[in-house]
Amino acid sequence: MRDLHLPGRSPAMALNAMAATSMPVATLAALETMRAGGNAMDGAIAAAAVLAVAEPQSTGIGGDCFCLYAPASGGVHAINGSGKAPAAATPEALRAAGLTKMVNTSVHSVTVPGAISAWEALNKAHGRLGMDQILQPAIGYAEQGFAVSSRVAADWEDSVGKLSLQPQTARRFLKDGKAYGFGDRFVQPELGATLRAIAKDGARAFYTGAIAADMVKTLRAAGGLHTEEDFAEGMTAANFVDPISRKWRGMEVFQCPPNGSGLLVLMLLGILEGFPEPAGPLDAVRLHRHLEAARLVYRDRDAFLADPAQAEVPLDRLLSDGYLDKLRGMISDDRAMVDLPPPGDADWEKHKDTVYLTVVDRDGNACSFINSLFEGFGSGILAEGCGVMLQNRGFGFRLQEGHPNCIAPRKRPMHTIIPGMVMKDGKAIMPYGVMGGHFQPMGQSWFLTNHFQFGLDVQEALDLTRVFPSVGEEHRNVEIENGLPPALRDALATLGHQPKLIKKPHGGGQAILIDRERGVLIGGSDPRKDGCAMGY
Repeated sequence: MRDLHLPGRSPAMALNAMAATSMPVATLAALETMRAGGNAMDGAIAAAAVLAVAEPQSTGIGGDCFCLYAPASGGVHAINGSGKAPAAATPEALRAAGLTKMVNTSVHSVTVPGAISAWEALNKAHGRLGMDQILQPAIGYAEQGFAVSSRVAADWEDSVGKLSLQPQTARRFLKDGKAYGFGDRFVQPELGATLRAIAKDGARAFYTGAIAADMVKTLRAAGGLHTEEDFAEGMTAANFVDPISRKWRGMEVFQCPPNGSGLLVLMLLGILEGFPEPAGPLDAVRLHRHLEAARLVYRDRDAFLADPAQAEVPLDRLLSDGYLDKLRGMISDDRAMVDLPPPGDADWEKHKDTVYLTVVDRDGNACSFINSLFEGFGSGILAEGCGVMLQNRGFGFRLQEGHPNCIAPRKRPMHTIIPGMVMKDGKAIMPYGVMGGHFQPMGQSWFLTNHFQFGLDVQEALDLTRVFPSVGEEHRNVEIENGLPPALRDALATLGHQPKLIKKPHGGGQAILIDRERGVLIGGSDPRKDGCAMGY
């Protein structure tokens, strides 16, 4: 139990159903949908749709989606709702357009959105209510508006430069050239009309006809290679896949397979569980080991993670105990690595913004759901007629010939968004996730060990201050939050890390613990976002 003298909040409790999202209006939409006869999947889609309206910097129907669903009967279902590059997207075509690397605001970073394809497939396979009913809360917030909250306002302010690049985007998302601020009312009638069309006619309304034509017209005007045929193919792009998992501390942790980066969570857990027990959750040795392990697995991500339909991803090797043991052996408690060894180890030949939500219904169905535009406001390219902001997932591609993640026609990019699910004895005990771009595998493994290893409750495990090794060339930099005690910052520096304060905190997470023995749901919602966990 938390110290009630200190700032913070207790976990949410419920006996029937619960939702945890990054916005109260989305949590409420999930609960109301379940009270109206929907199940956890219906509630999750309703919440995701509301977030696509009320948290526009993080998510939208112009983005992608991944989901893990654990029905009460047992097992885990996974869907990959990530979109693909246009059929004409080749490295040669992009270089001819003047690119030497992927650019986050370039039209060539826009992949065909996969979220609506995934929502429809999930609804048909696991839902109880129709999309016409599920989307009503989101339609209301689009047409009648919502009040901009604190975190949304801060992110909006930081995105003014991007939102100014396209005149149609500036017209809708800026007010006299400035960001909408805390408490401002923001209305999106065009998006509301598009959601109404989807509610009536399903994914077909989004991927064909006038809405698709408007998105393609916008992209072509910006120099894109997209066609209406690309969007029509996107209608069935989402597909159910076999999840991957690892046994851990008497449980089993599930993730979606590549092109998502969930395998990094499993790698991190496998490396960390072989160490002697550290002194506590904010022990310097614990932080050091976790940072070093993260440096190694992110190194492997950048070398090998790609669309398995078009590139070989050595999944079995990366998740093998032997390989993870070798990675653990590279980590010294005395000093940070100065240089990292080659990806995959020396003896092996080489072959950013999101929303996460979780819902559990009264029957015990559990949904772990994540939807994203990638970076803040995605590409910043708005299809004005239909109100759809388009993602920049293609920024995850490379232009490096021969790299597994090099852009190619109809290829999915390396993806950062990853829902998580913890199972025990074949039943879900915790759907969870930690949003935040590249931080997500680090964040998930941090949260899981906070709770299951160090005994912090669900809310405390989300609250605990976070650290993250910089991804890229400055790999010894450690991005730290303001809450890290100065003594720990000094201890990390002594070990050879280079701690750097960051402007905004790392990510934001949600989780629901299913206490089957007592028949209780225990939820947490990250204070780094504006949301909450609630149940009944």
